[in-house]
Amino acid sequence: MSNAEVSISAFSICLNINGWEFMICLGFLGAACVRIANELGRGDAKAVRYSIKVLITTSVVIGIFFTILCLVFGNKIGYLFTNDVEVANTVTDLSFLLAVSVLLNSIYPVLSGVAVGAGLQGTVAVINLCCYYLIGIPIGALLGYVANLEVKGIWIGMNIGILCQSLALCYMAWKTDWDAQVRLASDRLQRWYLKSAEEPGTIGHARNEDFS
Repeated sequence: MSNAEVSISAFSICLNINGWEFMICLGFLGAACVRIANELGRGDAKAVRYSIKVLITTSVVIGIFFTILCLVFGNKIGYLFTNDVEVANTVTDLSFLLAVSVLLNSIYPVLSGVAVGAGLQGTVAVINLCCYYLIGIPIGALLGYVANLEVKGIWIGMNIGILCQSLALCYMAWKTDWDAQVRLASDRLQRWYLKSAEEPGTIGHARNEDFS
């Protein structure tokens, strides 16, 4: 890069800001895992669909809020971390890509949580690998080092990878037969469920009857 020290400093500042917002989205990922798994275990496919809508809507609203903040205060964000005018100006130049990343980060964690809560971890892993290593990184390398966009090009490639991941997970959530997932969850519960000693038909219950 022509000025690697300034570029990496500005990129690190943007990644820190992005990471702060991403912590909120990770909370939604955990909430999605638990809620979807609970509703599937309860056997309510309608509640699963409703939960997905609520989770995505809430996360996107929060993402849009932080995206607007990044766009409005993009020329001042850098000064929260540095007094170097050149670094701060580079952060300003990257603020639009930061806003895009913040918005995308509010979508795909929730969709990942939905898929993981439904027991589709393997599918999520394949999507992540393909989107990052087959799409995002190659495009970022081409734009950054061949098209000479440097940090911007690398980040554009990352965002394209995240966009592909979000679209793939969204399509998977939309095409998933949640009634069938409820049946699968019920089968898993029947397979692994262990009766307690107080329930009829168990050894403990039979012993209690003998003593009585």
